[in-house]
Order: sequence, then structure tokens, then C-alpha cells
Amino acid sequence: MSTVKATWHHGMTFTGTAPSGFTLPLGTSPGSGGDNDGFRPMELLAIGLAGCTAMDVISILEKKRQTITAFEVQVHTTRANEHPHVFTSANIDYSVTGRAVNETALVRAIELSATRYCSAMGMFKQLIPISLRYHIFEATENGIGNLLKTGEYQLPQPKLK
Repeated sequence: MSTVKATWHHGMTFTGTAPSGFTLPLGTSPGSGGDNDGFRPMELLAIGLAGCTAMDVISILEKKRQTITAFEVQVHTTRANEHPHVFTSANIDYSVTGRAVNETALVRAIELSATRYCSAMGMFKQLIPISLRYHIFEATENGIGNLLKTGEYQLPQPKLK
């Protein structure tokens, strides 16, 4: 079992603490009674999903000896209009920049993250539809070069109730 905590300071200002010892500010907008002084809890859920799959994919790409010079994962979420404003879908975009990045290796890394390794993905895909897209850029001496390839990995969608 793992235990995290949120410690209240005042108003809607909290500090989140994890077993690793790291802390982060939690807050909300003034319209919700906060001081706009920290991450929103739902933002952290999306960041957790992005970080989980990003760590998997970059690790697998490195093991496959891909030359990666830049890597970013964006998670775009849609939320319900009614309370409790849960996520209703997520789109994940993987942007990979490198030298001669092998598309097959990237797709396999995304597949392994989505179906085997990423705990956050394993949880969320049971609850909401998730689409996974990737963009491969060729690195240049000045940084990011031209977009070479865009594709999508088809994740089996959950049977929502």
C-alpha cells in the first residue's frame, strides 16, 4: 500500500506529499474559492497519465537504440459538463524528434506502454476512450526539423457502462 496526503494551509491551498518525499502545491481558481496557487487535482491526474506513458515510451525507445533528441507527450482531456466533471475522453500525442527514428519501434513502444506497462493508462482505459497519436520529426542541427510521419495506435476501447 502507498499513502499520499494533502495538507491544508488556508482557504483552498494545500500541499500534496508523496511517499517519495516530494511535495507540490495544490490549489484552485479564485472563482472556486482559491488563490490560483497550485495544481488542480484533475490536472495532476492528466499529468500522471502523461508522465507514466512518457517514461515507458522513452525507456523502450532507448532500449531499441533509437537516437532521440527531443520527446514530449501531451494529454488532451475532455470533461463532463455536470458535476463531478469527470474525464470523458483523452487524446494522447507523442512527439518524437530524433535521427532516423524507426516508426515500427515507436509504435511498439506506445503499444507496450498502453497495453502492458503504464499503470495510469491501464486504469484510465477501463473508464474512458483514449486515442493515441504520434508525430515523428527528423532532428536537425538547429533542433526540430520537418515532420516525417504522423500516425495512430488503435487502443482497444473499453465497454463503458
